[in-house]
Amino acid sequence: MIEALDRILSKGIENGAAPGVTAIVVDRDGIRYEGGFGERRLGSGVPMTPDTVGKIFSMTKAVTATAAMQLVESGLLDLDGPAAEVCPRIGEREVLAGFDDNGDPITRPPASPVTLRQLLTHTSGLSYHMWDPSLLQWLEATGSPDIGSQKKSALNQPLMFDPGTQWRYGIGIDWAGQMIEAASGLSLEEYFAKHLTGPLGMTDTHFDYTDSMFSRAAHLHARLPDGSFMPLPLEQSDLREFDEGGGGLKGTMRDYGRFIRMILNDGELEGVRVLKAETVEAMCSNHIGELRVQPMKSCVGGLSNDGEFFPGEPKSWGLSFQINETPGFTGRPAGTLMWAGLANSYYWIDRDTGIGGAYLSQILPFADAGSSELFFEMETAVYKGL
Repeated sequence: MIEALDRILSKGIENGAAPGVTAIVVDRDGIRYEGGFGERRLGSGVPMTPDTVGKIFSMTKAVTATAAMQLVESGLLDLDGPAAEVCPRIGEREVLAGFDDNGDPITRPPASPVTLRQLLTHTSGLSYHMWDPSLLQWLEATGSPDIGSQKKSALNQPLMFDPGTQWRYGIGIDWAGQMIEAASGLSLEEYFAKHLTGPLGMTDTHFDYTDSMFSRAAHLHARLPDGSFMPLPLEQSDLREFDEGGGGLKGTMRDYGRFIRMILNDGELEGVRVLKAETVEAMCSNHIGELRVQPMKSCVGGLSNDGEFFPGEPKSWGLSFQINETPGFTGRPAGTLMWAGLANSYYWIDRDTGIGGAYLSQILPFADAGSSELFFEMETAVYKGL
């Protein structure tokens, strides 16, 4: 397996799949594979290595969901009570019903209150502007900042539908992060360090780069129309106004491998338990009923291409992972968990087989064909090598 993965990833870089990648494969007992290929910044000569740090964007969501479920276990949060009982501001969100003749938004109260379960499953009504033209129109009409601004006021967008009636990928887990802060009295960074990333030994996973992390950080790169890459500036400080539970973490794939191993081991890693086994089981099961994950159609081309993993196959959602309802072409069985980050980072967790992996490339826009295909080629090689 090691030689096959080295060959696949190195060839992928040679063929222009990404300027650089790092990847890890783990089982319940430890690391099966890790490697890095290409450069942290194109043209720098500085290699990608297993300790390279990247912006993992929405791979943050599973970490935040885990923290939320810790507080559900302790009774400080309720999956199905009104989220506004913990964060009153979310109770002020109304449903966008359309726009009047002047282009001004028309809103109405939601049919039911938003819950934590809905925030974790993308059924709350909240959306992302890069995949939702109506939300993009609302942002333009109101002059409101989008979530990429890292301004706290960006959370104050409307609901796009009544809670619980649709699945639509959105900023719900940023609001779950706000609930964690309100219930615990800690910032999300402080909570993670004390109760989750700290106990799990994820020392290179933070919302802000430490000096050590910044010295090992990879640059984001934009994929240009001709297929080449342009490095983007890298700053140590993001000038953010809040800890983004939906997408703010920086980290290494080595660290994320530890998180994956915790899920594979039913909430425990190397003698440290952060979740009850029954909580992990619940997180890894379908929480959206008959609803199914839908394709994400891009309306902001610089941020995302159209995106869907395992197109045409039924996919449900847990707390907070996409779940394959049928076996995947890579060899993964039904019930396998996965998700991704905006800059084309990806992970999967197969609790049946006891295997998982994570992959980091730093490319915009999302759903880059070259990088995503390389990830799935890597996963396929893992199953062939078992």
